[in-house]
Amino acid sequence: MGSSRIAFVFPGQGAQYPGMGKSLADAWPEAGDVFDRADRALGFPISALCFEGTEGQLKLTENTQPSILTTAVAAYAVLASQGVGPAYVAGHSLGEYGALVAAGAIPFETAVRLVRNRGRYMQEAVPEGEGAMAAILGLPPDQVAAACEAVRNGEVVAPANFNSPVQVVIAGHRGAVERAVREAKSRGARLTVLLPVSAPFHCSLMQPAEERLGKDLDALEFRDLAVPLVANVDARVVTDGDAAREALKRQPSRPVRWQETIELLLGLGVDTFVEVGPGKVLGGLIRSIDKSVTMLSAEDRDSVGQTLTALAPR
Repeated sequence: MGSSRIAFVFPGQGAQYPGMGKSLADAWPEAGDVFDRADRALGFPISALCFEGTEGQLKLTENTQPSILTTAVAAYAVLASQGVGPAYVAGHSLGEYGALVAAGAIPFETAVRLVRNRGRYMQEAVPEGEGAMAAILGLPPDQVAAACEAVRNGEVVAPANFNSPVQVVIAGHRGAVERAVREAKSRGARLTVLLPVSAPFHCSLMQPAEERLGKDLDALEFRDLAVPLVANVDARVVTDGDAAREALKRQPSRPVRWQETIELLLGLGVDTFVEVGPGKVLGGLIRSIDKSVTMLSAEDRDSVGQTLTALAPR
């Protein structure tokens, strides 16, 4: 049974690491089954890529996206099999696909094929090396936006992820991103980090990917959601299948409104977040938005075991 105060949140690109999901698949047949289903749906062993792939292989966007999704859904399957469920779901960019699988809007096999294509479309939208992304820390979002505006010079650079009060990620043409990083430093940014990504996500350069993905999404049936989702493209609650599809269609070229997503969930009474999938990126962001929340993780055998103990139905 889901508690009225638990939200499951699903990570996006950047959460991947070699070996992810292996201890889950070894420990729980429900998790192993998800990896088997992914291998069949994709027609190649994505499980081997997760368990044995190199960092370089996992960083290729068309591999990254299905790998993260599969690991997250495997962790979710274990929680669900033990009767632990959420009152709300949300996902950071790519993570929204995992959230929608958990909410019953689309079958896992459909989602894993979709995100494989999504990764390829996003990769192909901008030639390798022409785009970049950078995290700006310690500068308010309006100042980050102003820094981008000041140095654009006819190129694309804009906020891509509003992650927390102190972290905004920008994306665009490489030269423009580098100029914006220098401008942000001159405006008092505490830290700037160029991100190791293969494409500039969540900016207007992703328009070609958005158009291709939109055709794929339009061809699919989306069921109404069994659990409400907070869609990150505009930070609002979605329960209707068609509305969930429309939110996914608008995602690639628009910023991720993660801070607003979490603030909305807090306003709905959520006090416990479970990060379902690889890494602990979302936990750090959520704690920087509200330190009082309970933050749990479900990425491997140990963390899933601890979360099951913490949330066991009483």
